[in-house]
Amino acid sequence: MVAKIINGKSLIGAINYNENKVKQAKAKLIAAARYPKEIKDMKFHDKLHRLTDLADRNERTKTNTVHVSLNFANGENLTDENLNNIAEDYIKGIGFETQPYLVYRHFDAGHPHIHIVTTNIKSDGYRISLHYLGQNESEKARKAIEVKYGLVKAEEQEKQKPDLKADLKTVDYGKVETKRAITNVVGQVVRNYKFISIHELNAVLQHYHVQADRGAKDSQMFAREGLLYWITDAQGNKTGVPIKASSIYGKPTLKTLVEKFKLNAQLRKPLKEALKTKIAKALQKASDRAAFEQSLKTQNIEVFFRRNDDGRIYGATFIDHENKTVFNGSDLGKEFSANPLNERFNQPKTIATTEPNPSATTQTHATNSAAIIQSSPPTHRENYNDGGSSEFLDILLQPDQDDIGALNKIKRQLKKRKGQNL
Repeated sequence: MVAKIINGKSLIGAINYNENKVKQAKAKLIAAARYPKEIKDMKFHDKLHRLTDLADRNERTKTNTVHVSLNFANGENLTDENLNNIAEDYIKGIGFETQPYLVYRHFDAGHPHIHIVTTNIKSDGYRISLHYLGQNESEKARKAIEVKYGLVKAEEQEKQKPDLKADLKTVDYGKVETKRAITNVVGQVVRNYKFISIHELNAVLQHYHVQADRGAKDSQMFAREGLLYWITDAQGNKTGVPIKASSIYGKPTLKTLVEKFKLNAQLRKPLKEALKTKIAKALQKASDRAAFEQSLKTQNIEVFFRRNDDGRIYGATFIDHENKTVFNGSDLGKEFSANPLNERFNQPKTIATTEPNPSATTQTHATNSAAIIQSSPPTHRENYNDGGSSEFLDILLQPDQDDIGALNKIKRQLKKRKGQNL
């Protein structure tokens, strides 16, 4: 049995998390200890108020929420009654025997597990210390429960090895055990692919709905060089509970990966030129981005374009699945870096050359001409809001008989500006 404790400041958040799972038919409430009502008669307010009533008796203590998950090995067939007894023994073991608590059985992972929500504020207003609760009381309670109920020990669950012979498949959260699934994917990818950064590692992991996460740059986890692995959904959003890198077999921590980066930098060198040649040929023949991607795909090569909110390409990563190598475009050569690729696949639309109808009104011509300019984003970041913008506006507002000349003048001005920015 593996026990995980999350101490927080929001009882409503912890209960909401579990109640939302109940609404999605991914969990059910199986126990409400030291509550005045039966489960069938309880509403959300009843579940929350019993705990917040205690928490309000000590306003100085902000961390008043204890959210525990008890995780069991695959194959352990535990009834609701078994799980309730285990939860009760665990609560007593960590010194919360006088506290009310809720027990939710979850069905959103491949292994059996329950969530327990309670508070560390007692009826007299005093708080139960959470200092080293996980390392001390929780560990003792966990070991005693494993013996009493004949459960698979946490140490054995922690030593799960990746199945290196199995064909990797995308991870579907809720249908597989999270840790085992992540262990299999990360183990095989780290072992077989040659990458030199977390970004390049994630380019491969995303195939299997897994992501390595260092946290925000201003977070303590990032500063301490921590690393988590998440399961993601089809849109790349993180879901479920993350797994610490240090708890996975082989310990694919940042420190371990950095050493792997150094080795991979040498191992992938002999494969670089052949990959460049394949990409260059595909790029030369491709009429558009889709054709380029398809041409590479036939050679078992994938390209991932990174784009900003405006659709501009700011990077590309190439994965050669045949030779198990990963390269950023800029590492392969300038022609595969962001700017050339952006110009190649994000070309502005050309200005229409059809002469305007002489009978059209000035307003119609001005509107159409303005629309042409707006639909043609500048290749070299020309700024139409500088001093030259008034020139174009004056041209557009000239009389009817000058419309054809105005359009020609616009084209000359644009070509001249484009040449100045090269």
